[in-house]
Amino acid sequence: MADMTDLTVLAALPQVPAFATAALALLVLLLVLGGAAKMATAGSDAEPGGLARLGPGALMPERWRKPFLMFCAGGECVLAAGLLFTRHPLPRWGTVAFFSVATYVLWELRRRRPDVGCGCFGEASGTPVGLRSIGRATALAGMAVLVTLVPVSGADLAARASLELAVAFGAGLALLVVLSPEVSETIARVRYRAPCEQRAVPVARTVSRLRASAEWRSHLPMLESDQPVDTWRELCWRFFVYRIKATAGAEVVFAVYLSGRRPPVRVAVVGADGATSTAGTIGTGGTPGTAHASGPAEGARAAGTTGAAEGSGSPGDGRLQESIGVSGRH
Repeated sequence: MADMTDLTVLAALPQVPAFATAALALLVLLLVLGGAAKMATAGSDAEPGGLARLGPGALMPERWRKPFLMFCAGGECVLAAGLLFTRHPLPRWGTVAFFSVATYVLWELRRRRPDVGCGCFGEASGTPVGLRSIGRATALAGMAVLVTLVPVSGADLAARASLELAVAFGAGLALLVVLSPEVSETIARVRYRAPCEQRAVPVARTVSRLRASAEWRSHLPMLESDQPVDTWRELCWRFFVYRIKATAGAEVVFAVYLSGRRPPVRVAVVGADGATSTAGTIGTGGTPGTAHASGPAEGARAAGTTGAAEGSGSPGDGRLQESIGVSGRH
């Protein structure tokens, strides 16, 4: 009776229901995010042995790692649903047990396998387990105890909406952010951007940018087909070669920059005699604005390391790029 009286007094305190409701919202949020991230990681484990570097899977035989990750993800979603839609004590004590066991497992991981991540949010939790991850699990276990002692549910989130609830939720969220190494790791990934030369850019996207340009529209009437006969990549530029109708051996070469919302497009017309012109007409020896390359675009392509099949490589002769007015960097 004394214990029940203590719980009644605890629940009657004005601030406690707001704290418990905020804790419920945070627990449900973390459980759903963790479960979804684990499912995504288990479903996209293309790298052999990738799960061996995440969480308790590092302590298990390889054949059990993916099923265990899926089991944890499913369990987290079930616990989240139980907390949100019912007041039954089973999902509440289950949540307490889950985060208490997680705290112990993370401590063991830090002691026995200091090189692996906690796997709390799948691949995003690849940072080796530290005191922050352990502290987060401990804080969540404490929130689960509060939600168990003060059995709130999802209905209380709307019924008790107030400034006090918002402040309690914000304080708890700030605590979890501070204790989450994934946040700083994600910020570091966002701040780091690979150089243009190293970024993968789909060919289809580059073709769309080309066809939206004024250079494409002005040269389209002279093209034999709207499909290129070849394409290659040179650092941060992609080149497209189109044959000119009614002119044997003559081609139009477009160069599209691979970065920016409105990337620049360069164009040159290459005659059968190897002369290139950026003026939009086939160059001849005495035409102003005409440059001479070592041969037509076909000769440049023949020297490349890859062709249209892979869509990357080098045309082999830098003078063709120079005549268009491009270089590896823009």
